[in-house]
Amino acid sequence: MPELVAKRDVMALNEWLAGASTLDVADELARLSPSDRAITFRLLPKDRALEAFELLDPIHQQELLEGLRDSSVRQLFEDMDPDDRARLVDEMPAKVAKQLLAGLSPRERTLTSRLLGYPENSAGRVMSPEVVNLKANQTAGDALERLRRIGASAETIYALPVTDDARRLVGVLGLRDLVLADPATKVGDLMDTDVYKARVDQDQEEIARLMQEADLLALPIVDTEDRLVGIVTVDDAMQILEEEQTEDVARAGGAEPLEHPYLSVSVLGLARTRVVWLLVLIVAATLTVNVLHVFEATLDQVVALTLFIPLVIGSGGNAGSQSATTVTRALAVGELRTSDVALVVLREARVGVLLGAMLAALAFLPTMLFIDARMAAVVSLTLLAVCTLATLVGSLLPLLARRLGFDPAVMSAPFISTLVDATGLVVYFLIAKAVLGI
Repeated sequence: MPELVAKRDVMALNEWLAGASTLDVADELARLSPSDRAITFRLLPKDRALEAFELLDPIHQQELLEGLRDSSVRQLFEDMDPDDRARLVDEMPAKVAKQLLAGLSPRERTLTSRLLGYPENSAGRVMSPEVVNLKANQTAGDALERLRRIGASAETIYALPVTDDARRLVGVLGLRDLVLADPATKVGDLMDTDVYKARVDQDQEEIARLMQEADLLALPIVDTEDRLVGIVTVDDAMQILEEEQTEDVARAGGAEPLEHPYLSVSVLGLARTRVVWLLVLIVAATLTVNVLHVFEATLDQVVALTLFIPLVIGSGGNAGSQSATTVTRALAVGELRTSDVALVVLREARVGVLLGAMLAALAFLPTMLFIDARMAAVVSLTLLAVCTLATLVGSLLPLLARRLGFDPAVMSAPFISTLVDATGLVVYFLIAKAVLGI
């Protein structure tokens, strides 16, 4: 598509747009410059344009709105779902957001303002207030008639919250069960009373994980008095999990997460997300330099020790990174809690001993053949000790970060690797001095 846009071949571009899926159209729009994106977007039919627009990232939505005429902008903004609109407003300059909100119809402005009133990253901020609720004393026939009347305006009708007269949540009914039921059957007899729900002030990642683990299509959201106020759908949950995973992966790699899609970030912006961690790692690496300086006399006496420094620090760093990555992931998906610290540390210590023993056994014979038996003992004992230490550090730091209220992913693999390098060298030289008698 970019070639067709560059040539301004409108006929061929229209043919491509007509034959491509909406998802492909959104992907290609994201790769265009803001001006070309606006030109191409105008060629889409109204309904398809809205579908493609909602699939774009907020930064691309914002750029597209800036390139369209005022009437087009107002209509697009009006037709968006309230939760998508609130997400876009969060990314906009305050002045632009205020102007667009002022142009909404009273109903849409009220719905959007209600969502924006909840804390960031809360369930209330990502829920849809457009939800169809049923009453327990309704018949299945009456409930279906209600769905036909107002279901088109709802975010989803596949999972239907059931409330009492005070709008307190009492159950959930699946659309399949409702459609297949006898029209005279009461909704209260059909609904499931073992209900998953979340409060408006809960963290959005928590509710997304809950939906993933419980295989939910939608999750009712209630206020502090257990009254139904909205619903979070599975597509929103998937988007939340993708954002959280992207953030964790970035930090695990020793960088800050990108706030926008990769191609929308400048070279300076990319460098800025990485330079802070590189500076931190440089400072941490000075520990290794200082250790080498302290044991300089030991190295002078046994030059062969220098041959195995890369092996020692590499093995320790990798073992620590593996442990940290495993524990961080388990914390993220709810498999571990901070109260499990003793169990995790003991478990990882045993893993470290086993890994160290394997590596020690593999390293002993070659070292003995090429150097001597005493040097082989030094290397093998060091690998055993360093791997054990590294797995302990790698498992403990993410748990400690979570206990202190930080994201466990900040204990990135490069950070732990650098930290273990220095401590591993201290262990290496102490064992060498003890075994070799220097």
